[in-house]
Amino acid sequence: MNVYDSHRIADVLKPLGFELSDTPEGSDMMVLNTCHIREKATEKVFSELGRLKEHKIKKESEGDTKVIMAVAGCVAQAEGKIITQRAPFVDLVFGPQTYHRLPEMVSKLTGIRSGSKNKRHIDTDFPAEGKFDYLPEETQSQGSSAFLSVQEGCDKFCTFCVVPYTRGAEFSRPVQSILDEALSLVDKGAKELNLLGQNVNAYHGAGKDGKIADLAHLLHELSEINGLERLRYTTSHPRDMTENLIQAHGDIKELMPYLHLPIQSGSNKMLEAMNRKHDAQMYLDIINDLRKIRPDIAFSSDFIVGFPGETEQDHLDTMELVKQVSFAACYSFKYSPRPGTPAANMRGLVREDVKTERLIRLQQLLGDQQKQFNESQVGKILPVLLDRKGREEGQLHGRSPYNQAVHVKASPRLLNEIVNVRIKTATQSSLTGEILTSESESTKTKAA
Repeated sequence: MNVYDSHRIADVLKPLGFELSDTPEGSDMMVLNTCHIREKATEKVFSELGRLKEHKIKKESEGDTKVIMAVAGCVAQAEGKIITQRAPFVDLVFGPQTYHRLPEMVSKLTGIRSGSKNKRHIDTDFPAEGKFDYLPEETQSQGSSAFLSVQEGCDKFCTFCVVPYTRGAEFSRPVQSILDEALSLVDKGAKELNLLGQNVNAYHGAGKDGKIADLAHLLHELSEINGLERLRYTTSHPRDMTENLIQAHGDIKELMPYLHLPIQSGSNKMLEAMNRKHDAQMYLDIINDLRKIRPDIAFSSDFIVGFPGETEQDHLDTMELVKQVSFAACYSFKYSPRPGTPAANMRGLVREDVKTERLIRLQQLLGDQQKQFNESQVGKILPVLLDRKGREEGQLHGRSPYNQAVHVKASPRLLNEIVNVRIKTATQSSLTGEILTSESESTKTKAA
């Protein structure tokens, strides 16, 4: 989501004469776009601000110019006052729902001379107007795989999560607005769209007929776009995996056979304490239903270890669920309290050494499953979207339908193309293979 927001911030600033710079040196404006999900996010922001401050001071000392320092995103939304108190050199603080107002914010700062009294502007409102109605058309290509925000905010209020407080209530863009942006992205070269939302499968935007459309309906509409070959969506909540959406995984060929579906814990006691509004069996039933519809589908998930009150049995319940599902990839973290969330005031804190030991056990199991899944692809032919150059000379990097990183030796002319790749080797983190040509396939057939 922040990658998408950063692209849009650049689009908003372009009419004001700003162009993206690869480095902070010599920049007239520096925007630190932030996330508040992980522990110590605020301290990391101040550390980065301290580094960027030197560039601001240097540029302003060299001439009669104002260098605008801005903090955007969820840390700005949650910690705006603290930022202005601890970092008075920051000129702009704005949340993820107000960056469409940047032209107005910047205009209030222009003309301020270096050395004069520092004027600042803070905008962390949740405005009545929808920001997407005020954003300009994207001016730059995101490449062959593009992000497209369709939904923001969350109404679930999991006890550990800051999203409802930093991104606000659930909001879904109208179908036509999304289709217009999708067409623009495809025209600029996108072959794959990644639909984004804090709770994306809760999508409930206005359809072209005026009725409320769900995510399944939106996916069907998008799949009709000429030139769009792949669809993905993230992040989902089990409560919103409807029958329509599950069926869409079997009906829409453009929808990739890979789903990120966070559960956080395999213990029903922990799921209740987290206010997840589902239990482990409901999650397993969804997995089974999806596998019936799309037998080749693979799953990833999120897990929190050491949530307040977690016992060894609760952890073993999580390990058992992981064994039952067998994930292709997962993210797992030790619980850390987020200020302002109900869990931050819970009792029954788990010792740090216990959390660490449990996380090691869980990550070992998840790592083994990821490696096994990757190794199961060896010898198969997978369509791979080559979206960037690799680290080695003559190498291209791509993504398989299962979102695995794939490395191949290939001509640069194949960049941004979908090619068939025979997978040769696998590690826990990536695959390597060779691109198939009609000649190589016919040779193998004759030899066989």
